[in-house]
Amino acid sequence: MPETDKLIHEILPVGMLRCNCHIIGDPKSREALVIDPGDDAENILEVIHRHKLGVSAILITHTHIDHVGGLRRLQEATGAPVRMHADDLELYRMLDVQAAWIGWKAPEKVEVGELLREGESVRWGRYEVQVLHTPGHTQGSVCLYMPSEMPAHRGADVVAKSTEREPGRLFAGDTLFAGSIGRTDLWGGSFETIIRSLKGKVLELPDETIVYPGHGPSTTIGEERESNPFLVRN
Repeated sequence: MPETDKLIHEILPVGMLRCNCHIIGDPKSREALVIDPGDDAENILEVIHRHKLGVSAILITHTHIDHVGGLRRLQEATGAPVRMHADDLELYRMLDVQAAWIGWKAPEKVEVGELLREGESVRWGRYEVQVLHTPGHTQGSVCLYMPSEMPAHRGADVVAKSTEREPGRLFAGDTLFAGSIGRTDLWGGSFETIIRSLKGKVLELPDETIVYPGHGPSTTIGEERESNPFLVRN
């Protein structure tokens, strides 16, 4: 695949807790998604401008403060709709409580657009991510799965496929980490529920799927299936 046809994917660890923010762009249409703009909105906007991207949507895997701190500035600058799961709206309205708990200034809230729903696809350019509702870290936590072969939009002139099959990608938020899982002792958390989400949905994905957690390094489904102590013993 020519370099100009490769998916644009930039990962920025942002904020004090180094939340992984993702900018994912279609090199043909220059449309992009932003996932979890936790802070440092100006740095995120610099990447967007450098690649000459237009943001189609801002997706939130869950509404803990470290994943939404830069949301207001980014939404104002791009005009892109903000999407999250309905079960996390109450937690989003509690940003002042979350901020007080960790001693931060509460960020300004934004209007939430169309909600993310289990099983739907969010499309931009020639690409899409599939929404997996994976409660347990929070009630409305979602993972976003980008399959290995992306279906083109009907009528598109160019099909977004490579002659070399690339692994799928999972933007896991704080549901799954390399060697660990999301904590379940905060608002709406449940250990039993997160294990059910992981075993019933996340581990159903192909082993070669690259997992991008909300913090820390990437991993794969196969690696976590074999060695993650929370998944092996439960």
